[in-house]
Amino acid sequence: MSDFENAPTEMLEMPMATGEITEEYINHIRKINDVYYDQIKISDQKAAYIFTFMLAFLVSSSEGRGVFSWIRYTQGEWPQIFVSAALALASVASILCAILVVLPRRVDKSTSLFWGTWPMHRPLFEQAARHSDVSYLFNQYLDNADVLSLIARQKYKFVSYAFRGLMLTVMAYVLLLIVTQGQ
Repeated sequence: MSDFENAPTEMLEMPMATGEITEEYINHIRKINDVYYDQIKISDQKAAYIFTFMLAFLVSSSEGRGVFSWIRYTQGEWPQIFVSAALALASVASILCAILVVLPRRVDKSTSLFWGTWPMHRPLFEQAARHSDVSYLFNQYLDNADVLSLIARQKYKFVSYAFRGLMLTVMAYVLLLIVTQGQ
């Protein structure tokens, strides 16, 4: 667990007074938002690569397509049936996990930086701007970093599963080639 997850909640929810926030902190929290946003984009790219590879594999490989044939399971030998089922399950799981990476996320918390809730946040933003409330900006960036962090963790969990499925697919494919070599 990270220090953030172990930190006392009163420390995490401490309100920031306007005078305490310096430009360095605003710049740092902006950078955190940028990094988290980039990591979200990278997770989507990784999922797209895995999805594309898996789809190309299943379309171009006769062995890959063959694991979805009922005849293979009714007329095959047990080693071939077992490895074929493992290949089919691993490839489907990998594709599904890659799709789950890019699935839109629903997060209970939102900020003025999310276009979907801008109508709700615009009046708050205008009020903060009229009062030159720097703490509003800092807190919006801070809350947005929380949201982006949550989204990135959810996405990378499925990227990890998709990658593991890809590795299992490759191993099962090699085993299937070995098992069917003698037939």
